[in-house]
Amino acid sequence: MGILAWVSGVHGEDEKRENRLAREKSPYLLQHRHNPVDWYPWGEEAFEKAREEGKVILLSIGYSTCHWCHVMERESFMDEEVAKFLNEHFVSIKLDREERPDVDAVYMQSFQAMMGQGGGWPLNVFLTPDLKMFYGGTYFPPKSRGGRPSFMRTLEGIERTWREEREKVRESAEKLTEQLPLHLERGKGEEGELSLETVAAAVRLVAGQVDEEEGGWGMGQKFPQASHLKLILFSDDEEARERALFTCRKMALGGIHDQLGGGFHRYTVDRIWLVPHFEKMLSDQAQLLEIFVEAWRQTGEDLFAEAARGIGEYVRVEMQDEAGGYYSAQDAQSEGKEGKYWCWTTAELGEFLSSEERVVVERVFGMSEQGNFEDFSDPEALKNQNVLSIVGEVGEDGEVFEAAVAKMKVERAKRVPPMTDDKILAGWNGLMIGAMAAAGRILDEPRYVRSAERAWEFVVSKLWDGERLANRWREGEVEGSQLGSNYLAMARAGRLLYSATLEVGYLEQGIAFLDGARAGFFDEEKGGFFEGGEGADLVMRLKDDFDSAVPTTTSLGVAELVLFAEMTGREDLVREAEKTFEYFGKTLREEAMSLPGLVRALEASLEKPGRLVIAGEGEEREAFLRAGWEAGGSELLVMGNEGPVSEFTRSLQAVDGVTVYYCKGQACREPTNEVEKVRSFLKE
Repeated sequence: MGILAWVSGVHGEDEKRENRLAREKSPYLLQHRHNPVDWYPWGEEAFEKAREEGKVILLSIGYSTCHWCHVMERESFMDEEVAKFLNEHFVSIKLDREERPDVDAVYMQSFQAMMGQGGGWPLNVFLTPDLKMFYGGTYFPPKSRGGRPSFMRTLEGIERTWREEREKVRESAEKLTEQLPLHLERGKGEEGELSLETVAAAVRLVAGQVDEEEGGWGMGQKFPQASHLKLILFSDDEEARERALFTCRKMALGGIHDQLGGGFHRYTVDRIWLVPHFEKMLSDQAQLLEIFVEAWRQTGEDLFAEAARGIGEYVRVEMQDEAGGYYSAQDAQSEGKEGKYWCWTTAELGEFLSSEERVVVERVFGMSEQGNFEDFSDPEALKNQNVLSIVGEVGEDGEVFEAAVAKMKVERAKRVPPMTDDKILAGWNGLMIGAMAAAGRILDEPRYVRSAERAWEFVVSKLWDGERLANRWREGEVEGSQLGSNYLAMARAGRLLYSATLEVGYLEQGIAFLDGARAGFFDEEKGGFFEGGEGADLVMRLKDDFDSAVPTTTSLGVAELVLFAEMTGREDLVREAEKTFEYFGKTLREEAMSLPGLVRALEASLEKPGRLVIAGEGEEREAFLRAGWEAGGSELLVMGNEGPVSEFTRSLQAVDGVTVYYCKGQACREPTNEVEKVRSFLKE
């Protein structure tokens, strides 16, 4: 049935009504296609309607695996009364934040500045017809509670205010739009020395705020905070590294870790890493794969290797399209119930485990008859559910435990799986490609490198036209939004794939992506990278200054400027990195918790990463590659001496077979043809 028939109410009783979101490809938008709300996707059709009819825009932003987005849809957007009011008085727009993070960033930062709150999703903001925000909130309940007004009450208040005080609302929106960029500029560009002590102070600050009893940051809900974890894990500060490793152990043992299927859930609602919101995001898996691989490289602990391989296998098997690209996420819900796919009751175990197996499993996984999780946002929540976490020793019951876990995996596979958001995003694929390439080398898992190469080929063939990198592919359709983070994540992927394989084509294409980011998104005047392009649907272009679930575009970009400069010898990249460090200097000196990714880039700029140059062809090259990655990790720049590398690097030639040079700047160790010598000086 068409949109016009639904809008006019002409539909058969057996037909399920659809709104215009049914024509979209975003899984998040498609989830709302049966709402009685007359939703529009973000675009000119909606903007024109708002301008012509003089209506407020409700912009509702979320993503397909967002728990509270599901809750608000169930409570409000499926409600006939709410829908009728919205359809009469508002132009309602649904936006997938994973497809347009640049739009999301504009309104999230506007909301945070106006409301003085941290924000989150769903993000529901109210805009004038010219797209300027004047009010907003996150989750609105169906009835007022806990200091939150009901959604209907909010809508009525907004409609009345717009009708009676329209000019005041417009003035307020104009003022916020003008003031926000100025607010974000405060303190930027202030002069001051940046040194390795700046880096060390940042490491101490971030490490000093780790929860000493449970790891991670904060005393309530816990997010992995990968950028913070990387800063202290990869540092030279032994105490900071121990706090990072402590956090990794807590996470690996906790309910945030899918103990049966591998991979990590989004975050936990508690301090102890036990009860998660169960969605799994590709961007999280990419960053945590790098972290757990490095934790294993530093310690040799099996726990970390198992967690890393669990991520790798989960992504490779469940999240990789047959054509090669990586999917975006898996939902928290199955059959409409949060955690149903992942949780267990003790009664269920009795149906397929022996009594001995059940005793061991309940002891190791900390299960009880009453359970440890209930979804209080669900009026018909499942009871007696247990999230699995490792709380007991396996001890002498190893064989019994392994047999029981194998049976649990078989039983879980029979359940209705959660929805997979199968859109393929260029930027998140870039993060995962780089992580897979590095993990494949360090863990000696060639299938991970092959997986990364397949994803690379997909993105380059489907989303890159030789000049522009599109944002998303799904079911043969390309969404072409221009985002700085896409170019930069793929530049990083090319660099790491090159270092993993020494195939020059990856380096050449990585440079093309980096130069695309510089041309379209670098701020020539002040430094740093914008996320969004020059688009009519952006009321402002912002440079985010907080590394949250993923690094900011600037943190990601400046790291690549520094590392590609080391590999290629290009001074233009050095100058752009230095300009950015100057611009963000005060933040780096005084607010390092905000930009730990940029702190790491500063350290690389000041200290210069080591380069392992492998010159010559032959069977020995593979052994040197393996040794370099295992001993040096992902921080080491593993290179050949051909292609778009620096003139100095090209001058390093093979002598008596494949030859390895270890260099910092233009100072190199004596060349060697021996693998063990490479291992030894990398471990010094």
